[in-house]
Amino acid sequence: MKLFSGPLSMFGAKAQIAMLEKGIAFDCVMVPFDRDDNYEPKHPEVLRVNPKRQVPVLIDGDVELFDSTQIFEYLEDRFPLPPLWPAAVADRAKARQLELKPDEVFFPHEVKHFALQHDMQSPPAVAACASCARFYEELETLLSGRDYLAGPYSYADIAFYMAHVFADRKGAGMTAATPRLVAWRDRVDERPPVRQVVGAMMKFLADNGRPVPTYLQSLLRT
Repeated sequence: MKLFSGPLSMFGAKAQIAMLEKGIAFDCVMVPFDRDDNYEPKHPEVLRVNPKRQVPVLIDGDVELFDSTQIFEYLEDRFPLPPLWPAAVADRAKARQLELKPDEVFFPHEVKHFALQHDMQSPPAVAACASCARFYEELETLLSGRDYLAGPYSYADIAFYMAHVFADRKGAGMTAATPRLVAWRDRVDERPPVRQVVGAMMKFLADNGRPVPTYLQSLLRT
Protein backbone atom coordinates (compact mmCIF):
# COMPACT_ATOMS: atom_id res chain seq x y z
CA MET A 1 0.00 0.00 0.00
CA LYS A 2 1.34 3.44 -0.95
CA LEU A 3 0.16 6.87 0.19
CA PHE A 4 1.18 10.00 -1.68
CA SER A 5 1.12 13.03 0.58
CA GLY A 6 3.05 16.27 1.03
CA PRO A 7 5.02 17.91 3.85
CA LEU A 8 2.30 20.51 4.51
CA SER A 9 -0.77 18.68 3.22
CA MET A 10 -3.59 18.84 5.75
CA PHE A 11 -5.57 16.25 3.82
CA GLY A 12 -2.59 13.97 3.32
CA ALA A 13 -1.87 14.14 7.04
CA LYS A 14 -5.46 13.06 7.75
CA ALA A 15 -4.97 9.87 5.73
CA GLN A 16 -1.52 9.21 7.16
CA ILE A 17 -2.73 9.52 10.77
CA ALA A 18 -5.66 7.19 10.10
CA MET A 19 -3.39 4.54 8.56
CA LEU A 20 -1.04 4.71 11.53
CA GLU A 21 -3.96 4.51 13.97
CA LYS A 22 -5.00 1.27 12.28
CA GLY A 23 -1.48 -0.16 12.28
CA ILE A 24 -1.40 -0.48 8.48
CA ALA A 25 1.92 -1.15 6.79
CA PHE A 26 2.38 1.39 3.97
CA ASP A 27 4.95 3.47 2.14
CA CYS A 28 4.46 7.23 2.42
CA VAL A 29 5.72 9.18 -0.58
CA MET A 30 6.19 12.90 0.02
CA VAL A 31 5.71 14.72 -3.27
CA PRO A 32 7.82 17.78 -4.22
CA PHE A 33 7.02 21.09 -2.53
CA ASP A 34 8.44 24.35 -3.87
CA ARG A 35 9.34 27.70 -2.28
CA ASP A 36 6.06 29.23 -3.42
CA ASP A 37 4.04 26.76 -1.32
CA ASN A 38 2.98 24.72 -4.33
CA TYR A 39 3.28 21.01 -4.85
CA GLU A 40 5.51 21.30 -7.90
CA PRO A 41 6.51 19.55 -10.01
CA LYS A 42 3.40 17.38 -9.81
CA HIS A 43 4.15 13.74 -9.08
CA PRO A 44 3.24 11.58 -12.09
CA GLU A 45 1.26 9.10 -9.98
CA VAL A 46 -0.78 11.93 -8.46
CA LEU A 47 -1.51 13.29 -11.93
CA ARG A 48 -2.46 9.85 -13.18
CA VAL A 49 -4.88 9.00 -10.37
CA ASN A 50 -6.38 12.33 -9.33
CA PRO A 51 -7.91 14.66 -11.94
CA LYS A 52 -7.76 17.40 -9.30
CA ARG A 53 -3.94 17.02 -9.32
CA GLN A 54 -3.79 16.96 -5.51
CA VAL A 55 -2.62 14.73 -2.69
CA PRO A 56 -3.52 12.50 -0.97
CA VAL A 57 -3.57 9.57 -3.34
CA LEU A 58 -3.77 6.00 -2.07
CA ILE A 59 -2.72 3.00 -4.17
CA ASP A 60 -3.49 -0.49 -2.89
CA GLY A 61 -3.03 -2.99 -5.71
CA ASP A 62 -5.80 -2.34 -8.22
CA VAL A 63 -7.49 0.18 -5.93
CA GLU A 64 -6.47 3.79 -6.62
CA LEU A 65 -8.16 6.53 -4.63
CA PHE A 66 -8.01 10.27 -4.07
CA ASP A 67 -9.79 12.49 -1.51
CA SER A 68 -9.09 11.98 2.19
CA THR A 69 -12.70 11.16 3.08
CA GLN A 70 -12.92 8.49 0.39
CA ILE A 71 -9.64 7.07 1.68
CA PHE A 72 -11.13 6.96 5.20
CA GLU A 73 -14.08 4.95 3.94
CA TYR A 74 -11.84 2.49 2.11
CA LEU A 75 -9.58 2.04 5.13
CA GLU A 76 -12.55 1.28 7.36
CA ASP A 77 -13.85 -1.38 4.95
CA ARG A 78 -10.42 -2.87 4.30
CA PHE A 79 -9.17 -2.75 7.91
CA PRO A 80 -12.20 -2.68 10.23
CA LEU A 81 -10.12 -3.04 13.41
CA PRO A 82 -9.55 -0.92 15.33
CA PRO A 83 -12.73 0.88 14.26
CA LEU A 84 -12.58 4.60 13.58
CA TRP A 85 -16.32 5.03 13.04
CA PRO A 86 -18.90 4.42 15.80
CA ALA A 87 -20.73 1.09 15.63
CA ALA A 88 -24.37 2.24 15.61
CA VAL A 89 -25.82 3.39 12.29
CA ALA A 90 -27.14 6.73 13.57
CA ASP A 91 -23.92 7.46 15.47
CA ARG A 92 -21.87 6.61 12.41
CA ALA A 93 -23.95 8.98 10.25
CA LYS A 94 -23.43 11.79 12.77
CA ALA A 95 -19.69 11.07 12.85
CA ARG A 96 -19.50 11.20 9.05
CA GLN A 97 -21.22 14.59 9.13
CA LEU A 98 -18.70 15.78 11.70
CA GLU A 99 -15.85 14.56 9.51
CA LEU A 100 -17.27 16.49 6.56
CA LYS A 101 -17.66 19.82 8.36
CA PRO A 102 -13.95 20.62 8.90
CA ASP A 103 -13.30 20.21 5.17
CA GLU A 104 -16.45 21.81 3.76
CA VAL A 105 -17.60 24.30 6.44
CA PHE A 106 -14.57 25.24 8.56
CA PHE A 107 -11.73 25.09 6.03
CA PRO A 108 -13.25 27.57 3.51
CA HIS A 109 -13.07 30.29 6.19
CA GLU A 110 -9.57 29.21 7.07
CA VAL A 111 -8.42 29.40 3.43
CA LYS A 112 -9.31 33.10 3.35
CA HIS A 113 -6.50 33.74 5.84
CA PHE A 114 -3.89 32.41 3.44
CA ALA A 115 -4.01 35.56 1.33
CA LEU A 116 -4.57 37.91 4.29
CA GLN A 117 -1.50 37.21 6.40
CA HIS A 118 -0.18 40.69 5.58
CA ASP A 119 -3.24 42.34 7.14
CA MET A 120 -4.96 40.22 9.76
CA GLN A 121 -6.82 43.30 11.05
CA SER A 122 -8.60 43.85 7.73
CA PRO A 123 -12.40 43.33 7.72
CA PRO A 124 -12.19 40.12 5.61
CA ALA A 125 -9.58 38.61 7.95
CA VAL A 126 -11.55 39.57 11.06
CA ALA A 127 -14.72 38.10 9.57
CA ALA A 128 -12.95 34.84 8.70
CA CYS A 129 -11.56 34.56 12.23
CA ALA A 130 -15.03 35.19 13.66
CA SER A 131 -16.45 32.40 11.50
CA CYS A 132 -13.79 30.02 12.80
CA ALA A 133 -14.56 31.10 16.38
CA ARG A 134 -18.25 30.32 15.88
CA PHE A 135 -17.32 26.85 14.66
CA TYR A 136 -15.18 26.37 17.79
CA GLU A 137 -18.15 27.38 19.94
CA GLU A 138 -20.33 24.80 18.20
CA LEU A 139 -17.83 22.05 18.98
CA GLU A 140 -17.41 23.32 22.54
CA THR A 141 -21.11 22.62 23.08
CA LEU A 142 -20.86 19.25 21.37
CA LEU A 143 -18.05 18.18 23.72
CA SER A 144 -20.17 18.57 26.83
CA GLY A 145 -19.98 15.19 28.58
CA ARG A 146 -17.74 13.50 26.00
CA ASP A 147 -14.03 13.26 25.29
CA TYR A 148 -14.19 13.11 21.49
CA LEU A 149 -16.39 14.67 18.84
CA ALA A 150 -18.41 11.59 17.91
CA GLY A 151 -18.21 9.72 21.22
CA PRO A 152 -15.29 7.33 20.62
CA TYR A 153 -12.16 8.64 18.90
CA SER A 154 -12.87 8.68 15.18
CA TYR A 155 -12.06 10.02 11.74
CA ALA A 156 -14.03 13.13 12.76
CA ASP A 157 -11.40 13.94 15.38
CA ILE A 158 -8.57 13.41 12.90
CA ALA A 159 -10.23 15.67 10.33
CA PHE A 160 -10.94 18.57 12.66
CA TYR A 161 -7.61 18.29 14.44
CA MET A 162 -5.71 18.76 11.19
CA ALA A 163 -7.99 21.60 10.07
CA HIS A 164 -7.35 23.32 13.37
CA VAL A 165 -3.57 22.96 13.04
CA PHE A 166 -3.76 24.98 9.85
CA ALA A 167 -6.15 27.52 11.35
CA ASP A 168 -3.78 28.07 14.26
CA ARG A 169 -0.86 28.54 11.88
CA LYS A 170 -2.81 31.22 10.04
CA GLY A 171 -4.00 33.15 13.08
CA ALA A 172 -7.36 31.59 13.95
CA GLY A 173 -6.49 29.23 16.78
CA MET A 174 -8.49 28.21 19.82
CA THR A 175 -8.66 30.39 22.92
CA ALA A 176 -9.64 30.06 26.57
CA ALA A 177 -13.21 30.77 25.45
CA THR A 178 -13.55 27.06 24.54
CA PRO A 179 -11.88 25.11 27.38
CA ARG A 180 -13.47 21.76 26.52
CA LEU A 181 -12.24 22.09 22.94
CA VAL A 182 -8.73 22.96 24.12
CA ALA A 183 -8.78 19.88 26.38
CA TRP A 184 -9.94 17.79 23.39
CA ARG A 185 -7.03 19.15 21.35
CA ASP A 186 -4.61 18.20 24.11
CA ARG A 187 -5.98 14.64 24.21
CA VAL A 188 -5.58 14.26 20.45
CA ASP A 189 -2.08 15.78 20.67
CA GLU A 190 -0.96 12.87 22.84
CA ARG A 191 -1.86 10.11 20.37
CA PRO A 192 1.38 8.62 18.95
CA PRO A 193 0.22 8.67 15.28
CA VAL A 194 -0.73 12.34 15.62
CA ARG A 195 2.60 13.18 17.22
CA GLN A 196 4.47 11.32 14.49
CA VAL A 197 2.70 12.96 11.55
CA VAL A 198 2.28 16.46 12.96
CA GLY A 199 5.77 16.37 14.45
CA ALA A 200 7.25 15.80 10.98
CA MET A 201 5.14 18.67 9.65
CA MET A 202 6.31 21.02 12.39
CA LYS A 203 9.94 20.02 11.79
CA PHE A 204 9.50 20.86 8.10
CA LEU A 205 8.22 24.29 9.07
CA ALA A 206 11.06 24.90 11.53
CA ASP A 207 13.71 23.68 9.09
CA ASN A 208 12.40 26.17 6.54
CA GLY A 209 12.40 29.10 8.96
CA ARG A 210 8.64 29.19 9.40
CA PRO A 211 6.78 29.66 12.70
CA VAL A 212 5.49 26.67 14.64
CA PRO A 213 2.36 27.05 16.79
CA THR A 214 3.26 27.41 20.46
CA TYR A 215 1.30 24.37 21.58
CA LEU A 216 3.14 22.19 19.03
CA GLN A 217 6.68 23.35 19.68
CA SER A 218 7.27 20.43 22.08
CA LEU A 219 7.08 18.12 19.04
CA LEU A 220 10.36 19.60 17.82
CA ARG A 221 12.09 18.07 20.82
CA THR A 222 10.78 14.51 20.34
